[in-house]
Amino acid sequence: MDMGNQHPSISRLQEIQKEVKSVEQQVVGFSGLSDDKNYKKLERFLTKQLFEIDSVDTEGKGDIQQARKRAAQETERLLKELEQNANHPHRIEIQNIFEEAQSLVREKIVPFYNGGNCVTDEFEEGIQDIILRLTHVKTGGKISLRKARYHTLTKICAVQEIIEDCMKKQPSLPLSEDAHPSVAKINFVMCEVNKARGVLIALLMGVNNSETCRHLSCVLSGLIADLDALDVCGRTEIRNYRREVVEDINKLLKYLDLEEEADTTKAFDLRQNHSILKIEKVLTRMREIKNELLQAQNPPELYLSSKTELQGLIGQLDEVSLEKNPCIREARRRAVIEVQTLITYIDLKEALEKRKLFACEEHPSHKAVWNVLGNLSEIQGEVLSFDGNRTDKNYIRLEELLTKQLLALDAVDPQGEEKCKAARKQAVKLAQNILSYLDLKSDEWEY
Repeated sequence: MDMGNQHPSISRLQEIQKEVKSVEQQVVGFSGLSDDKNYKKLERFLTKQLFEIDSVDTEGKGDIQQARKRAAQETERLLKELEQNANHPHRIEIQNIFEEAQSLVREKIVPFYNGGNCVTDEFEEGIQDIILRLTHVKTGGKISLRKARYHTLTKICAVQEIIEDCMKKQPSLPLSEDAHPSVAKINFVMCEVNKARGVLIALLMGVNNSETCRHLSCVLSGLIADLDALDVCGRTEIRNYRREVVEDINKLLKYLDLEEEADTTKAFDLRQNHSILKIEKVLTRMREIKNELLQAQNPPELYLSSKTELQGLIGQLDEVSLEKNPCIREARRRAVIEVQTLITYIDLKEALEKRKLFACEEHPSHKAVWNVLGNLSEIQGEVLSFDGNRTDKNYIRLEELLTKQLLALDAVDPQGEEKCKAARKQAVKLAQNILSYLDLKSDEWEY
């Protein structure tokens, strides 16, 4: 159709579709809840476009009717996606966990900054458990869920860092106010900074409705300006004191920028994160080594070179930057376990091979332990190849086999033989580690 002669109704529908398209990425990436301002804003906008589409006169023409139908369907699709993002079961799960963290902060931290007792071990354990549970929330690669999980984790981890930093590091002073007139002002600012910590934590966790991030940022920036204006008369100890307080303020200001930082794709989509890419590279090579070992006609020839390379992979994982991100920390922890498990498998295989070469008389109970270790070696090879979940028949079978080996070890009577006791203890630990590894492989964790 000649664009110059295009029907006005078609042109209007195209204009509406263009406006709808302009908010598509906002809808796809919406990570809030249905009572958020942005949700209501997007919902109103899309609903308005539906009314606009409905008001277009088709004049009974089939092509215009089809165009109007397509425009309405696309708008309705985005409205539905917006609603699903806000009400997704895993989004609700994230919010429920966050509300637990809010309760913990109200109960343990707000009183602390209002002059209460020190931060308890109970809080530290509670916040760590919350962080771990958040890293295990499934996102299925959905952008909105990744953002929601990342935003929530970022806030809670920031609170954890602020408290840890406050508890383990206090300025090396304050100095006595008799040392110099400017010390009194620095002491006053330091007290204000301590109050600001409490305000910042309450803001990050959404338990303070009487303050705003913008106002707190202005207050902190004003404190830095006050410190910069002080004349310390070249006194090194006073200058150092002022510098430490300024550094504390700058740390707090950094946390106020969390929301903007979290909107960058590499922040919430860990598949694109450079640390995760390094971990994945290590895991890819580890799996190649594992397959070579499990499929080799003569595995002993590969033991030494494989172990050397695997140790190198552990070194590479140690160098991965965690970026203070619990998901990256968990990914690295799991990768280390994967590599170490393969090293343990090779160690056991080597020990069994050496035992064949140097067969000798041994205590019956010691021989029983070695028989179990031989069984564990075979089972571990299967566990290394396992790729499924906990409902799989193979998972249940492997779990039962490992449990039987533990029972067999429990039935071994060392008869006072210390060497046998130590061997049995190591074998039990190995069986338990293989069980834990099987659980780790089957818990469907994701970035």
